[in-house]
Amino acid sequence: MGPTLRAGTDNVADDLGDFADTALTSVGLTEHTGYAYLVAMSIRHGLLALLERSPMYGYQLRHEFERSTGATWPLNVGQVYTTLARLERDGLVEQTGESDEDGKVVYRLTDAGHAELTGWFATPLGGSDRPRDELAIKVALALTTPGVDVRAVLQTQRTATLRHLQELTRLKAVADGSEDTAWLLVLDSMIFRAEAEVRWLDHSETRLARLATAPRAANPPSTAPVQADETDRTVRR
Repeated sequence: MGPTLRAGTDNVADDLGDFADTALTSVGLTEHTGYAYLVAMSIRHGLLALLERSPMYGYQLRHEFERSTGATWPLNVGQVYTTLARLERDGLVEQTGESDEDGKVVYRLTDAGHAELTGWFATPLGGSDRPRDELAIKVALALTTPGVDVRAVLQTQRTATLRHLQELTRLKAVADGSEDTAWLLVLDSMIFRAEAEVRWLDHSETRLARLATAPRAANPPSTAPVQADETDRTVRR
C-alpha cells in the first residue's frame, strides 16, 4: 500500500462537507482547489463502488477505500459515517438492519445508488464540469497585479512541483507492481499531472520572456486627410 501524502489546506464548496478538507490536506501534489474538488466528489462515489461489491460497515469502507487508492486520500471513520448518512438521506444506501458483534451498522447499496454509480462510471467529465484551475488563476492575477513578480511566482511553483514529481517517481519505483495496481494507477495520474504542470509553467515563462523582449509596434501613420494650404486652394480656383 502506498504512503500518505499531504499538502496545504484551503476551503472547497460547502456541499462537499468534511471530505473537502480531507481531500485538500491529503491530495499530495497540489493545493489547487480544483483538483481537491474532484477528489472529494470521487470519494462519495468511491463508497458507492465499494458497497456495490458487498454490504459493509464504516471501518470496512475506510479500509477498502484506502487499500484501493493506496491511501492517497486517507479517511477517518467519522467522515465515512458522515458521508454514509448523506448517502442514506439521498436514498443511495440503506442500513441492512444487521450489525456485527460490536454493534457496527452494516450498509448496502439501493437500486438508486446502483443507478447513480452506473451513471458516474458511464459519464465522462466535460470541460464545463471541471472546477477552476487555481494555479492558472493565480498566475493570471499575478500578471495583472502591480508589484507582483509573476516570473518569481512561476519559478517558485516550478521548484515545488519538480520536488514533488521526484517524490512521486521514487514512490513508483518502490511500489509492488503485482500487489499495488490501484496505487500505481493513482501515482501515474499524479505524475502525469505534475509533468503537465511543469510543461505549462515552462511555456508560460517562455511566453512572458518573449513578450518582454518583443519590440513595440511603431505608431501607425495618420489616416486623417491632409488639409490643403491656402496656395493650393488659390491654384484650384
